[in-house]
Amino acid sequence: MAGVLVIGTLVSTAARSGGGSSSGGSAGPRYRVTVPQTLAGGEYKLAKDISQQATDAMPHDGANEHNIKAAGGQYSSGTKSLVMLGLYGVIDDPQTAIDHSMRGMTSDGKTEVVVPDKEFTPTGGGASLTCGVDVRTEMGQKVTLPFCIWADSSTSGNVAETDAADVAKDPQSVDLQEFADKAAKIRSEVRKPVG
Repeated sequence: MAGVLVIGTLVSTAARSGGGSSSGGSAGPRYRVTVPQTLAGGEYKLAKDISQQATDAMPHDGANEHNIKAAGGQYSSGTKSLVMLGLYGVIDDPQTAIDHSMRGMTSDGKTEVVVPDKEFTPTGGGASLTCGVDVRTEMGQKVTLPFCIWADSSTSGNVAETDAADVAKDPQSVDLQEFADKAAKIRSEVRKPVG
């Protein structure tokens, strides 16, 4: 159930990340987002490809994103459910894409920011990710939802995880550096050069 919540949250995030009129970027994307069978070095296995569901729910052109396609999957590892949702195309301003994602995650009235987002540099280097912890209330149940978001000129991605063994885990106890490291690994697995 928790995994389905995450899908709903992230797909609605994608739907809200567009908007405005298209100025049409002329440079094509350098990267695309894929949905591999496993993530995080094989720790998570693909349970459901949600690329079509996400693509149908979102605008393909907005003020900041152009010719956008979505790719995503729900993955599982034991009691953990992880959702990766990526967008790819032309992104004018990566920071704006991150801000849109952040707002989209809490705009449903059921999700609140509990650990405010901040930037994390993956251990061992690499581009930073913006990570935090939200708590979503669904049918009276509080679900702790650590997440990380990244964006560059041709991709943006959102990784969020729930654990059925501890859905209401203390949000303050989440090791966000560790989660950022995992999300950075996932980013390297799903982000592939175009061509």
